[in-house]
Amino acid sequence: MGKVAGIDNSTAGTTVVVCDSDTGEVLRQGYAPHQVPDGEKPTEIDPQAWLLSLGEAAKGGVLEGVQAIGISGQQHGLLALDAGGVTVRPALLRGDKRAQVQAADLTQELGGAAAWAEAVGAQPQAAYPVAKLRWLAQHEPATAKRIAEVLLPHDWLVWQLLGQPARRTTDRGDASGTGYWSAAAGEYRKDLVELALGHQVALPEVLSPAEPAGQTPEGLLISAGTGDNMAAALGLGLGPGDAVVSLGAAGTVFAVHHEALKDPTATVTAFADATGRHLPVVQVRNAVRTLRGTAELLGTDLPGLSELALQSTPGAYGLVLLPYLEGERTPDLPHTAGTLAGLRRDSMKREHLARAAFEGMLCGLADALDVLRNKGVEVRRVFLLGAAAELPAVQALAPALFGTLVVVPPAAEYAAIGAARQAAWSLGAVLGSQSQTEPPHWPQPAFRLLDPADGAPADDAGHPGGTGGPGGNGGGGTAVGSAVRQQYIAVREHTHPGAFASL
Repeated sequence: MGKVAGIDNSTAGTTVVVCDSDTGEVLRQGYAPHQVPDGEKPTEIDPQAWLLSLGEAAKGGVLEGVQAIGISGQQHGLLALDAGGVTVRPALLRGDKRAQVQAADLTQELGGAAAWAEAVGAQPQAAYPVAKLRWLAQHEPATAKRIAEVLLPHDWLVWQLLGQPARRTTDRGDASGTGYWSAAAGEYRKDLVELALGHQVALPEVLSPAEPAGQTPEGLLISAGTGDNMAAALGLGLGPGDAVVSLGAAGTVFAVHHEALKDPTATVTAFADATGRHLPVVQVRNAVRTLRGTAELLGTDLPGLSELALQSTPGAYGLVLLPYLEGERTPDLPHTAGTLAGLRRDSMKREHLARAAFEGMLCGLADALDVLRNKGVEVRRVFLLGAAAELPAVQALAPALFGTLVVVPPAAEYAAIGAARQAAWSLGAVLGSQSQTEPPHWPQPAFRLLDPADGAPADDAGHPGGTGGPGGNGGGGTAVGSAVRQQYIAVREHTHPGAFASL
């Protein structure tokens, strides 16, 4: 039995897990928050804070006996270095939205969303490094002129652990979120870096999935590392046919696919994964914020809203909520507002509005899943992530509305576990005991499976396990779920005709 470690550098802190390299069993783990000075901007950080939190998280012999380490890093962060390898300013984090204007300008300068989709599979967003570079060029020109090299957070941490060698590396998953690397072509678009910054910079070498970045001075193998979403997919054991619906204030839908999708509308973002495959992503602006807003309106909290919703029936007595409270990205309706349709005297009850909120949120996410399906992406299972995935109403309604088996994983540090799995892969590839093309097989944990036929829990093989979903009035099965979707689609098409016509 060998030991491997995964390190996840999130926006809040550092998590370390140590796993059995053969089985994936978590043997030890640690966590420490990033210590930032009072008043420091939440969108920026001195990257030395990452090393300090890593040291704290690994205290007490957490890494003792480890043979290899993998690193998961927050996507879309930017570290700008001078010719001597010294950071010229604090790191810009993915939550930095100051570059919205710059992202829009870059989109137009290349010829629109379709041109960017063709070039790198993604339209620039404020969080992307390519937009951050343009922001630096316009707002910190003296600093921008000093930039000779650009790294992502996981790249920088790998480089630090290796003792700052001359060679800098990244992986295809994290590189695909920069706005200047194409997952389809497998290469950088250096002209887009120059378009954004005004001059060329050095970019890290993109490693293949099992290729190690190197060894530490103490002899520890360091794998290529990857972005946190890619690491989480690896930690969950996702493969072709698996999709993820991540429930935050906004929602993210992605799936494992065999090729990079080219979508001229740029609704689908063509990310790569950490295994050599691809992770096409569709985003919606309104997910749990829809539930929170409705809960506040009804004077309750999310568990209370869930309980109310399950007192209603499928279709919420004809109430339909289009959950476009902050405008919407999918479909592209940035300046619209939400819509509540179907109000009648007998539908004007708290439980029906609660039900409409859950159905509206989940139908909006089902629309995003359909965008992927319509592009040829197979979806056999949907993994629900986020705290809201534990709400009984979500678990009762999602299978029928998504039209497929729903998986609710137990709480775990999946990004760190995925980084550890990558470390085991690199170690096995170097030792000759592991394929270069497929990661090691680690048994999946006991996921909760919900069958779309009746909303009931299923066993670990995906077979239906009962006749009633969580709560009294569940999803009602696939036929009822389809009817609820059609009710939602009819209102959406009447209110926003043709919004999905080009998707």
